[in-house]
Amino acid sequence: MKDFIRPTLVLLIICVISGAILAFIYQQTAPLIAENKLKAEEAARRLVLPDAEFFKPVSDSSEVLYYEGYSADSTLVGYIFSCVQYGYSSDVKTIVGLTPELMISAITVVSQAETPGLGANCTKDDFTAQFTGKNPDNIYVDKDGGDIQSLTGATITTRAVTNAIRDAFQKLQDRL
Repeated sequence: MKDFIRPTLVLLIICVISGAILAFIYQQTAPLIAENKLKAEEAARRLVLPDAEFFKPVSDSSEVLYYEGYSADSTLVGYIFSCVQYGYSSDVKTIVGLTPELMISAITVVSQAETPGLGANCTKDDFTAQFTGKNPDNIYVDKDGGDIQSLTGATITTRAVTNAIRDAFQKLQDRL
């Protein structure tokens, strides 16, 4: 019996100390992680709506639905919204910039864990550039009769990005 108590206590002490160290490190790094996340979101907004000097969030009770982008003289230059849809192996999060005429100015995929070399190519400029100037209400993948060229070997990821943009836009269209 004594052979079990001593190793169990040693293991318990090691676990408690390890847990305390991890909690301390998390407490120290959580604000930095949150700050970096906000900076990355701001950079993505500037990427999809480069003419905007500042952004005003438009929210519905608990969450931000979209952002309005304004120039230095407070003229509306466009809108930004984000959308998420599950692709082949992960959620694909996309940020979309719209002109005041509700045409896509640019998109960027900010989060994905798709297959490297296939679905992960959704982050490349030659894929995202296809969306520029299109009406988000009428975008479809080429295999569904649209004009968005599918990524080779990654039609599911292409559909996820395209359908997420179209679905989110249709939900927000009346508010814009």
